[in-house]
Amino acid sequence: MASVIELDDLDRAFHDTVSERLPQANFDLCLTCGTCAGGCPASAQFDMDPRKLVRMLAYGLDEEVKKTPWAWVCTMCARCYWSCPMKVDIPKLVYQMRQSWPRDKRPKGIRGSCDQHIRAGNAMGVPTEDFIWTVEDVAEEIRETDPRFKDMHVTVDRKGAKMAINQNSREPVTEPDELGPLWKILHIVEADWTYPSVMWAGENYCLFLADDEGWRYILEEFVQHIDNNLGCETVVNTE
Repeated sequence: MASVIELDDLDRAFHDTVSERLPQANFDLCLTCGTCAGGCPASAQFDMDPRKLVRMLAYGLDEEVKKTPWAWVCTMCARCYWSCPMKVDIPKLVYQMRQSWPRDKRPKGIRGSCDQHIRAGNAMGVPTEDFIWTVEDVAEEIRETDPRFKDMHVTVDRKGAKMAINQNSREPVTEPDELGPLWKILHIVEADWTYPSVMWAGENYCLFLADDEGWRYILEEFVQHIDNNLGCETVVNTE
């Protein structure tokens, strides 16, 4: 006859580490109701879902939890957390799982975008002067082809602007025409805005990579530029 498994008999080193770092995450309060899995866009990927993940954590399946590639298909949308009756914070668990991977083993695409953002100020690796040239060129084309926006001003690093606006760095590189609609709206409502040239990309792949140091560096450089150089009251991140 099989004996009953007692949780106290299990080696739950990873569980204990995560619970110590995230004492409010409530991992031991899971009711196994499956509400989290029902609304998860990544359920069934790699034969995994949020409910199963939390149960594996509870049963001390450390290596299986830390190594499952499901950590990288989770969108971290937090739908599981907001629907959970016990508020088990699965997105924070996923973040800890990502951090448990050696950095050189994390997904190459996300890692490369994070590194480029740190090095070049945006995930696409675009030189700042190219970004500024693209912005000025697209703005000039709009002014010349659409009389409604002949007085539209699009600036980079204009000191004293009320708003600093970030957009996905993909747009100036591969979809420059996608910049215009936002500018037109801002022009019509007479918004006082500018682009920053330091860490100007709206996305932050270091967050998705679970690279705390890279994430912090990008934000600190951005904030210092806004506060010390531009003096904008508000930051709007369209991403």
